[in-house]
Amino acid sequence: MFWDASLIDLFKKGGFVMWPLLACSLAGLAIVLERAFYFFRLRLRYDRFLGELKSRLSRGSANAAVEYCRTYANPVPHVAAEYMLHLENDSEREEALKCTGSYAIEKVEAHLRPLATIAHIAPLLGLLGTVTGLVSAFHRIESLGGQVQPEVLAGGIWEALITTVAGLLIAIPCMAFYRTFEGIVDRVARRMHLVVSELNRFFGKRSGERLPSEEPAKTWRKTQAAEKEGAVTI
Repeated sequence: MFWDASLIDLFKKGGFVMWPLLACSLAGLAIVLERAFYFFRLRLRYDRFLGELKSRLSRGSANAAVEYCRTYANPVPHVAAEYMLHLENDSEREEALKCTGSYAIEKVEAHLRPLATIAHIAPLLGLLGTVTGLVSAFHRIESLGGQVQPEVLAGGIWEALITTVAGLLIAIPCMAFYRTFEGIVDRVARRMHLVVSELNRFFGKRSGERLPSEEPAKTWRKTQAAEKEGAVTI
């Protein structure tokens, strides 16, 4: 019960604008639940992952490192796997990282723009309902020749304001969740760049060019080749 009225009564008094507001609320709820579940699946302890990855690479376990990265749903390990799969060719590696990174960001940003749109248009729809409600209230006053009791006028105004309240109740949580999800997307993007930088240092690379010291990369390539030869022999 709100203001001595049920939700159904308030919905009816709000007028036709309550229907698009209802659609916005349902769409916003669906997006929030879907994104919350998606980002829950992407949870990753980055420091632990990076430490385990470097440990496997230090032991020269190339295939194990790639398979380890593929066990995660988070795109950060996937970027690391693409890096290692294209270690021999700098240009191919950079292109593969761009494609993998772009596709990953597209997936983590999915449905965020509609959520932001709902957060922006819900208050406007509420304001539209309020304005049309006030127009109707004053039109009734005019039709009565201006002879109207104050409580009748007040009743018409508070009914008109129902849509503004509804619009804000939809927009505020939608905007809060949008900002939260946007922060997660930014963190994922930063960690993708960070894991590439860490692997560049590990293999002695920078900006697609070899550094004077290439020993880590050479050692890792030899180990990788040995693993492949062992697999063929078996």
